[in-house]
Amino acid sequence: MSRHVYSKWVKTEAIRKYAAIEDHVPDTRRMTKSSLFNKLKRYNMVYVKPEIGTFGNGVMRVECRSGGYKFQKGAKIHTFVSYDAMYKSILRHTGGKRYLVQKGIHLLKHQGGRFDLRVMVQYSPDRRWKTTGIIGRVAAKNKIVTNFHNGGRLVQANRLLTPHTSKPKSLLKSLSKLGVRVGRAMKSAFPGVYVIGLDVALDKTLHPWILEVNTSPDPYIFKKHEDPKVFKTIMRYARSYPKR
Repeated sequence: MSRHVYSKWVKTEAIRKYAAIEDHVPDTRRMTKSSLFNKLKRYNMVYVKPEIGTFGNGVMRVECRSGGYKFQKGAKIHTFVSYDAMYKSILRHTGGKRYLVQKGIHLLKHQGGRFDLRVMVQYSPDRRWKTTGIIGRVAAKNKIVTNFHNGGRLVQANRLLTPHTSKPKSLLKSLSKLGVRVGRAMKSAFPGVYVIGLDVALDKTLHPWILEVNTSPDPYIFKKHEDPKVFKTIMRYARSYPKR
């Protein structure tokens, strides 16, 4: 049984079968010329991302505006008058890889940078799914991805949420519960999975959206967590996983 599931499409299909999770999964489809066009018309802004990829590499933010289209990859913005011209350019950037198109979530911001949250969820030594840590990731200036390995910086979740809600602890508790539900769903579909890292975005209403489920999340970002017990617990659980 494989411990890692690489296809973002396969993971999305697996978790959105559950009613308690489906409402937190943005509309996602495999990218074709027509699927991208239709989602742009519906949402005005979408993200396209490699079906298999890490660290936010290859992710593009695509927008439909009056008078044309544009997409951003890295810090560079490309503008177009026609959809056909934009799509041809996007295909050149995909390098022949399969891509997904996902409803664009307008992330909350911290000091001008978009942020999301990494929710670490692990199968514990007593055979239960537990959320072991939550930490915030803030995108670098003018970047569209928050990944630490792509220039993002790590910030304590409480600090990010406090300006947006009077009850940050309650929100973090609900995210912990969501993480456990996703862990159970993933293990049901993929029995070899023992750890997941959820990338969760919050919109202006504070509704959580699962942008991605990682089955080989980097535990070392939690060395930056304000509570040193968090990283110690994460590593203790990791040592309990069955040997490959």
